[in-house]
Amino acid sequence: MFLSAAARSVLSQAARQVRRLHRSAARAGAGGIFVHRDTPENNPDTPFEFTEQNKKRIEAILSMYPEGHKQAATIPVLDLAQRQHGWLPISAMNKVAEVLGVAPMRVYEVATFYTMFLRQPVGKYFIQICTTTPCMLCNSDSILEAIQNKLGIKVGETTPDKMFTLIEVECLGACVNAPMVQINDNYYEDLAPKDIENIIDELKAGRIPPPGPRSGRFSCEPAGGLTSLTGPPTGPGFGVRSDL
Repeated sequence: MFLSAAARSVLSQAARQVRRLHRSAARAGAGGIFVHRDTPENNPDTPFEFTEQNKKRIEAILSMYPEGHKQAATIPVLDLAQRQHGWLPISAMNKVAEVLGVAPMRVYEVATFYTMFLRQPVGKYFIQICTTTPCMLCNSDSILEAIQNKLGIKVGETTPDKMFTLIEVECLGACVNAPMVQINDNYYEDLAPKDIENIIDELKAGRIPPPGPRSGRFSCEPAGGLTSLTGPPTGPGFGVRSDL
């Protein structure tokens, strides 16, 4: 069957878009492209084994799922592997598949779908800066610039000492506290350039700064304090007609 010129053009354009997607998929710097490429530090022969402590944790995780449904534990067991190793090499994914008794592809599907699973090495402190609209309007660019100047790296890079990796991400769900960054599991919010510089200094010194806003407010309360829910809640039936 011969394709028309229009059909060939559409197919050619689609192929270019797929190639462009694969090239751009590594923009974040940690998730990587959707397909695996063997490297000396990341190949099926790279040793990976869960620690004895984590093996016990896996047993506890699997005990929460019905018999025959171990696959439902893919996400928590992958997370455990990543916390142990710092990122997810292909050998760790294969070990998770072995533990769960599923085909490796079932684990690859999950690991490549969720961006919190890191399939490339990252630094000890993984900095994710949000640059989506609310943070951008609150001058996240100045925070990004301060991080880059402080660490001497660009987005997608890791410091030579393997201490810090910086990536740019979409919304992290803390828009009311913009601008903000996530470092490992912690959110640092209401940032000014000096704040992020101080946070980095603390991390370099081996101390974990307390997470949360740097503006002095509690969580996401208004800057001037609470304006509602300032007293104990009323009991059941408040405001309801007595004849109902």
